[in-house]
Amino acid sequence: MIQTTFPIVRIVTKLLIPYILLFGLYVQFHGDFGPGGGFQAGVIFASGLILYGLVFGLEAIQRVAPPALMERLTALGVLIYGGTGVLTMYLGGQFLDYSTLEHSVGHGILPSGQHLGILLVEMGVGITVTSVMTMIFYAFAGRRRSV
Repeated sequence: MIQTTFPIVRIVTKLLIPYILLFGLYVQFHGDFGPGGGFQAGVIFASGLILYGLVFGLEAIQRVAPPALMERLTALGVLIYGGTGVLTMYLGGQFLDYSTLEHSVGHGILPSGQHLGILLVEMGVGITVTSVMTMIFYAFAGRRRSV
């Protein structure tokens, strides 16, 4: 994979990536109050990582986000999503019945009920989408031209 050596592109990329990741966090945590959520946040996060990979090279991005870590994060996101559903069943509701997550601990401070359920599910989706999109980039960027 060819990486750019233009210093302006490299500097602008280094300036943009923190804002891209911060916007991804905003979309992730704003998702249960308005437009946004885990999928959109995951794509935004992955775009920040992919931009880094396009400018600095595949090896550089794989040092920042190793493929083994991305594989584990994919599984972790699915586990958070499914675990939330199983937890609601364990607490006496149906799969993803957020009303079973109501609690009185830290009332007004800690999320509860539907807010907690959506937060956990969207976090699982965001983690999985980020890692899968990054792994897709690794697969395409790492292929070699056949002769």
